[in-house]
Amino acid sequence: MTVAVEIERVIKRFDEVEALVGISARIESGRLTGLVGPDGAGKTTLMRMLAALMHPSEGSIRVAGCDITREAAAVHKLTGYMPQRFGLYEDLSVMENLQLYAGLRGVDKSSRAETLEKMLRFTGLGPFTKRLAGALSGGMKQKLGLACALMARPQVLLLDEPGVGVDPVSRQDLWAMVQELTSEGMAVIWSTSYLDEAERCEDVLLLDAGQLKFAGQPADLTRRLQGRSFLVGNIDGDRRSFLTEALDLDLVRDGVIQGACVRLVLAKGADRTPLETLVRRHHASLDSVAPRFEDAFIDLLGGGPGGRSPLAERMDAIVSDRSTMVECHDLSKKFGDFTATDKVNFAVQKGEILGLLGPNGAGKSTTFKMLCGLLKPSAGRAEVLGLDLRHSPSAAKLQLGYMAQKFSLYGLLSVRQNLVFFSGIYGLSGKQRRERVKEMIKVFELKPYLDVSPDTLPLGFKQRLALACSLMHRPPVLFLDEPTSGVDPITRREFWTHITGLVGKGMTVMVSTHFMEEAEYCDRVALINRGQLIALDTPDRLKASVASADLPEPTMEQAFIRLIEDQNQQAELEGQAA
Repeated sequence: MTVAVEIERVIKRFDEVEALVGISARIESGRLTGLVGPDGAGKTTLMRMLAALMHPSEGSIRVAGCDITREAAAVHKLTGYMPQRFGLYEDLSVMENLQLYAGLRGVDKSSRAETLEKMLRFTGLGPFTKRLAGALSGGMKQKLGLACALMARPQVLLLDEPGVGVDPVSRQDLWAMVQELTSEGMAVIWSTSYLDEAERCEDVLLLDAGQLKFAGQPADLTRRLQGRSFLVGNIDGDRRSFLTEALDLDLVRDGVIQGACVRLVLAKGADRTPLETLVRRHHASLDSVAPRFEDAFIDLLGGGPGGRSPLAERMDAIVSDRSTMVECHDLSKKFGDFTATDKVNFAVQKGEILGLLGPNGAGKSTTFKMLCGLLKPSAGRAEVLGLDLRHSPSAAKLQLGYMAQKFSLYGLLSVRQNLVFFSGIYGLSGKQRRERVKEMIKVFELKPYLDVSPDTLPLGFKQRLALACSLMHRPPVLFLDEPTSGVDPITRREFWTHITGLVGKGMTVMVSTHFMEEAEYCDRVALINRGQLIALDTPDRLKASVASADLPEPTMEQAFIRLIEDQNQQAELEGQAA
């Protein structure tokens, strides 16, 4: 194998902070290498240096044989770089973006038409050449970004979090494209916070606090956890309460909800007696299961964040005579001739978590916005605590909290000012307002950031602030629109610790997500495709519904893809018949 990237004892300093601490690694051509680590680990810093956009403070990096400091111009020609926020021009069409990047990357005019046609075939964007980039779905934007990064046929392709905000079907397409590129000899480096993606890479570099903690094949790290991963099933009582109790045990390093079960990772050489006692008390079963890369990742970084939410522990139980908290009846929304949501019906019960899943552009966010009173339905009815959002929007909005997909924080206000502003929007004033702001600062550890803009916060702290703002008024109903997109697994666990604690106090939660492991936390999942509700059931039943001889134990992601593909095929057959 040819070495595509050589990293030698690299240190990167920003003032007094060392973002990278003595990193050394080799990345080979024709292989897919995952770059993983928690927020602030140094992944993006390393990516930018590999693209010769930043130089090391010490050490050296060679990309395709060129030194990034002395031969930066050559590196730029030999690499394709797709940053987290790829620089598409949203007011230009797909074709105009491709033509622009072809010019910027110096693609020869005599072969430009052929190159553009090849990129359109490769990404499947041929039918959408006239569509504005800003009107594309998340998955299509990523495909266009990939096409632009590939324009000069680089030897090394750098993809910084390409799967963020992309549904499983589109992510599957991206994987297929990248695997085709590596089979042709290209070195691809894929930075990700999704550990199921990292597990599928051929090699992994795992960073934490600027240090390289592991380099090698994912299976080599996963093997270290052999005999330490367990699944607790048939739990008598609430599985969320069981998880909280289990995470209180010193021998438990990590734990997550997995449908009706709880998945646990134990400390090396731990005495299992306390866990077995807990399992017997809940009349549950305890079975050893094969470890996952995520288990090994969390264990290597010191374990998960624990199972108790200081926010939930400060809250009183939610009192309501209603059993049904959210309802939609034949809920529909049209934008011109396009039907975004088509006669959707479901109800959410008190203390329930309902997951709203679907591909990019399926109608999830449109449905969310109607239920939050941010969009008026074209037809049908949406209710929160019996209040019709069409006729009583102000009263209904005071009963809910909403954490938007893009974190609706105000960049011109400081963190403290955002907290004060949102508490006022939700009707708090005087002493109560001051106490709630103070409480949120303490619970979410925001004190070091009070006087800075939210725009400058690390992603995990942006998420904390957005959640704090949405919960300021103690709403009985909470809407979360892709709340953990792009955050690392440890931060995601911290987030769900708060959510499960709040649900334990009787809060009702609706959440949309593209992260299928997160859907396992939901009591039920509503799957939307082409604006229609195509499935509504528990995660375990949805997985069972697609089980077959060739897929006996499907994951939630596999179930999602199968159900969506089945409906798409049915719709195409009906279209052909018509």
